[in-house]
Amino acid sequence: MSLYEFLGTVEVGLVFGLVALGAFLSFKVLDFPDLTVEGSFPLGAAVVAVLIMSFHWPPWAATLGAVAAGFLAGFVTAFLNVRFGILHILAGILVAIALYSINLRIMSGPNLPLLGAATVFTPLQGWGVPTYMLSPVLLAVVVLAVKIGLDLFLRTGIGIGMRAAGANPAMAAANGVDVGRMKLLGIGMANGLTAFAGALFAQIFGAADAYMGIGVIIIGLASVIVGMSILPTRTIVQATIACLFGALLYRFAVALALKADFLGLQASDVQLVTAVLVVLTLIGQRRRLGLAQLLGRRSS
Repeated sequence: MSLYEFLGTVEVGLVFGLVALGAFLSFKVLDFPDLTVEGSFPLGAAVVAVLIMSFHWPPWAATLGAVAAGFLAGFVTAFLNVRFGILHILAGILVAIALYSINLRIMSGPNLPLLGAATVFTPLQGWGVPTYMLSPVLLAVVVLAVKIGLDLFLRTGIGIGMRAAGANPAMAAANGVDVGRMKLLGIGMANGLTAFAGALFAQIFGAADAYMGIGVIIIGLASVIVGMSILPTRTIVQATIACLFGALLYRFAVALALKADFLGLQASDVQLVTAVLVVLTLIGQRRRLGLAQLLGRRSS
């Protein structure tokens, strides 16, 4: 793997680290299986592309606009579940399907290029260092700031209430926590993070596409599962570190698998590699838990 490929893999891994943090918030903290991210990821890309190209917004302002759009998408999913009692998985599917058409409307077509437009990475040019070397540094700073912000939020009163709502809704409600509001806020935040990732992804590769959200939910879950099965997750800080580590490890595993000529894999096989990786991780996790239980019985 060349330096260019290595840094490119790190770059994409960091972007999907934001997706992993969103998946952690919805699946692990709130115990809310959310499939909205399949639509909120391209939504973030579509919104940032239109705001930059058509409305000439500054890149960071356009990116924040994309985050707000993603938050709204997640809020709608949680609202359908909380207010109307629609099953969380079905609510996410319905919103994701709707977002496909909405994204086409936003971009007035299936894709929108960002060729020649200023992005959040444009200020890195002219420093005497290739942009592909500086982009991962900027992404690392942004992702680390988001990770720390999420850690701090989950330690606040609202964050603790959100964790309680996910762990034991009945007990949380008995202690005065509005479980419905926690879902609205948490799922909105999770999709805001995913839209943020989509906005950055579009600016990295110079285009937004309505189909770029396919498989995003699997990538987010794979990152969470892989990371949390390898690193300790006794605290929130450790759990979010595991999610980011899992995103990077996942991208490297996919890149190395696709470069293994003896496997005969192609770029179109990335979803297959993802599925196999998740299955192997889950099988290994179950066997490790079974072994630990067996050893525990013998020691007792």
